[in-house]
Amino acid sequence: MGTASTKIASGAKARIDFDQSMAGLKSRAIKTGPTVYLTRRYRLSASHRLHSEAYSEEQNQTVYGKCNNPHGHGHNYGIVVTVGGPVNSHTGMVCDLGELDGFAEKSLLQRFDHTNLNTLDAFSQAVPTTENFTREVYRIFQEFVGARVIRIRIEETGNNSFEYGEELGRTKTI
Repeated sequence: MGTASTKIASGAKARIDFDQSMAGLKSRAIKTGPTVYLTRRYRLSASHRLHSEAYSEEQNQTVYGKCNNPHGHGHNYGIVVTVGGPVNSHTGMVCDLGELDGFAEKSLLQRFDHTNLNTLDAFSQAVPTTENFTREVYRIFQEFVGARVIRIRIEETGNNSFEYGEELGRTKTI
């Protein structure tokens, strides 16, 4: 651990301890204290068809109704990501928004925006319901190292939204 001093508003010098395990400009201050939550919204458009190979055509129509249209249908999804952790004593933030946005761009938007969810490996064995999409987005954001993913909320329509996360009874295996 390294030590640095800086002038604070009063003109006095304050001591800052920081973790030198990360080289360069991104040295991170030691994180202590209670959890603070940051929620960020992303938007993407994707299509899907709700259809299960385990059901007959009639059963699929009964279970999924208009969402079983053979041509699929699309949504303009609102993806709401909540991450949490202690406030970094050096930056004053839970996580670097640039890092979170970069992760979302690469791992979420580039992967799902303007795609047919049925064609993706993540849904090769699962019906691409928004419930399953929410679980998949949660799984992806668990790989973000800047903060702990707490909750994913996907707004499918003005009337339908789905949430998955720690406070919502998530189990260890998904």
